[in-house]
Amino acid sequence: MASSFRRLLAVLWLVAFTVVAAPSKPNVLFLAVDDLRPELGCYGNSIIKSPNIDRLARAGMVFNRAYCQQAVCSPSRTSLLTGARPDTTKVWDLKTHFRTALPDVVTLPQLFKNNGYFVQGLGKIYHIGYNDPPSWSVPWTNPKSEAYATPENKALVRKKRQKAIAEGKNEDQLHAAGKGPAYESADVPDNTFHDGALADMAVTALRNLKQKNQPFFLAVGFIRPHLPFVSPSKYWRLYNPAKIPLAPNPFRPKGAPEYAVLEGGELRSYENVPRGHLPDDLARRLKHGYYAAVSYMDAQVGRVLDELDRLGLRDNTIIILWGDHGWKLGEHDAWCKHSNVENDTRAPLLLSVPGMKNAGKRTDALVEFVDIYPTLADLAGLPLPQHLEGASFRPVLDDVNRPWKAAVFSQYPRPAGNKRLMGYTMRTDRYRFTAWLGRDDHSKVDAVELYDHQPDPQENTNVATRPENAALVKELMAKLTAGWKSASPPRPE
Repeated sequence: MASSFRRLLAVLWLVAFTVVAAPSKPNVLFLAVDDLRPELGCYGNSIIKSPNIDRLARAGMVFNRAYCQQAVCSPSRTSLLTGARPDTTKVWDLKTHFRTALPDVVTLPQLFKNNGYFVQGLGKIYHIGYNDPPSWSVPWTNPKSEAYATPENKALVRKKRQKAIAEGKNEDQLHAAGKGPAYESADVPDNTFHDGALADMAVTALRNLKQKNQPFFLAVGFIRPHLPFVSPSKYWRLYNPAKIPLAPNPFRPKGAPEYAVLEGGELRSYENVPRGHLPDDLARRLKHGYYAAVSYMDAQVGRVLDELDRLGLRDNTIIILWGDHGWKLGEHDAWCKHSNVENDTRAPLLLSVPGMKNAGKRTDALVEFVDIYPTLADLAGLPLPQHLEGASFRPVLDDVNRPWKAAVFSQYPRPAGNKRLMGYTMRTDRYRFTAWLGRDDHSKVDAVELYDHQPDPQENTNVATRPENAALVKELMAKLTAGWKSASPPRPE
């Protein structure tokens, strides 16, 4: 009897120990940033002040060559959050919701929700106006905040909106009427504007999540440095504008079709920004505003990371920070995104995983934003849906020099006169190759672009038409046509 009782105690102790010792699922802190270039301290920029993202880099890995699937908000975010490419999601613009083409797709946050996570979304995750309720455990929320802070800018916007309403303008036109200057510096608290108010919300959310006996996926979407470059004055004062360099290549790519890079109509929709080449003083002021907005956003990221540490959650939380695409600051005599060039398709990506052995390192592996979905699911031990069009780059975390993708792919639609084109672009280790094809007939090639990054990292000269490159162009066209599946990473041995 005594021996049986001792055996029972031993079994109960073993069960209890197993329950206690079993590793818990990792939390995920998912930080999205709007219009952020890979222009941060951790990416080698010695002027910009980004101490909080830089400390995240020291605790994680920096991906030097991460590329979005289309350089504009909604298509890029849709691709990342569904794990599918734009030609599958059918989202190439800011007006289409992915559930039109993919009504039953399981999104990245939805996958976590379906596997026992409490999933919450704050700020700009999907493109504003296109939320996805099935993705969240509780309704997505966005902070209420001011677009501008100074009385004169508020009065200007109010006057423009009143005029537009009186003229019977539609919703899109009213939105455009709400645009004032392209930048503003104001002596106001951080939470006057969106990202400061968002950080307040994220801090509160983390405290609430700490109380739940459930792993969480918290998505926090910052909007700066998206236009307008509005931030508290203390962030403007971090910079001496005389020391902010202008773009080194303020000219269009030589030999490229005229439609390949446009001047940036988004910027020109703000007050007092002229068409054409911008004078140096305005260009420097705009760049100053962009840098200040980055530092403002960085400070809010720091508040969220600080709270994660204070609550003792850091050791079991995967942290990922990504910018939805790049952005031009005068390169190619253009501004904003909306093209296939390196400045627009390359974006920042940082990932910190508890216990990672290569914390503080960086990798030159070619990765894509469609790879983020399978990577996070892989790290959390979740089953991968069959629809995914990317690959988990978890192996790169263990070996930064591991042979990886042979190429990555992006695209951008463009009307050209009476032609409807889709520019498909491929980035290999050395080259960027772009083919402008008929959207309704891919056999019709309107133009090709080839940039050799060894002598021309800024993509200033299209060398596709040079006779000596004919064989190379044929080879790269075949690889582009073969597509992403043929460029997949090698299988683990």
